[in-house]
Amino acid sequence: MNRVALIAGLFFMSVSLPIEAAEIPALFKEKNCAHCHRLSADDAPAQSAPDLFYAGDKFQKKWIRSFLIQPETIRKAGYSGADDFMRAEIQPHPTLTETEATSAAEFLMSLKIPLDPIPVTEWEPLSRVQMVRFKILFERDYGCISCHEGVNLAGKPRGGISGPTMVDTGNRLQADWVFRWLQNPETFRAKGRMPKFDLDVETAEALTRYLMTLKKENLK
Repeated sequence: MNRVALIAGLFFMSVSLPIEAAEIPALFKEKNCAHCHRLSADDAPAQSAPDLFYAGDKFQKKWIRSFLIQPETIRKAGYSGADDFMRAEIQPHPTLTETEATSAAEFLMSLKIPLDPIPVTEWEPLSRVQMVRFKILFERDYGCISCHEGVNLAGKPRGGISGPTMVDTGNRLQADWVFRWLQNPETFRAKGRMPKFDLDVETAEALTRYLMTLKKENLK
């Protein structure tokens, strides 16, 4: 099967697909993580924090561990699925010890949904021309910075806050997940605020490649 055909068929999958049952660690019960996050696709929709039942598909393990030790605000307007979205005061995420964070990261990386692998991470570094063209795609053609923070030409954050910041995408998210999310958000979230743009493969790749260059260490 060629790559385009594989990708075209992939995105009809939905979050209702069964996932392999995982025993919830005592740490997660102690911290009451399930009060805010969905750890299984069978749980009721989360109302105050993002789903984590596909954390192993979405996040980079190093970032999860660092975040749990020293949390930072990813969604400056709050979780978009909450009833008080953009109105409530943002509550800080609880901190974990290094040992707890290591254990939690191991468990979260085991939470995945059935997805066929897509080799979207084997790319050459972007040329300066590609960087400019893909930045225009992100900021102007699709207007992503109306909801998400990007990075301006001076290396400073700019953009909206109703969606999660993108200034650390290259540190935080996996390229495969970004590509899938851009192609069809409903693969992971049946109902949400993210528009479905019906992107072709080339455009989704271009946006993914650009977003993966956005890293905290490149901010000025």
